Amino acid sequence: MSQTPYRQVPCPQCGTLSEWRPENKWRPFCCERCKLIDLGSWADESYKVPVQEPDQGSIDSPDQNG
Repeated sequence: MSQTPYRQVPCPQCGTLSEWRPENKWRPFCCERCKLIDLGSWADESYKVPVQEPDQGSIDSPDQNG
């Protein structure tokens, strides 16, 4: 019985290819260091999810249904 080949994915932090498999406890990162760097970027708010502010006119006007 042959061993199942695992997919290689680039680490989101450094780009090093690593296998996507259960034994890789840092996936999708290649190592703990890259995972912690990414976590730190979220913690210091270097990454932000874009938010679209609602139109002020729609907030101030009453709902037409009630």
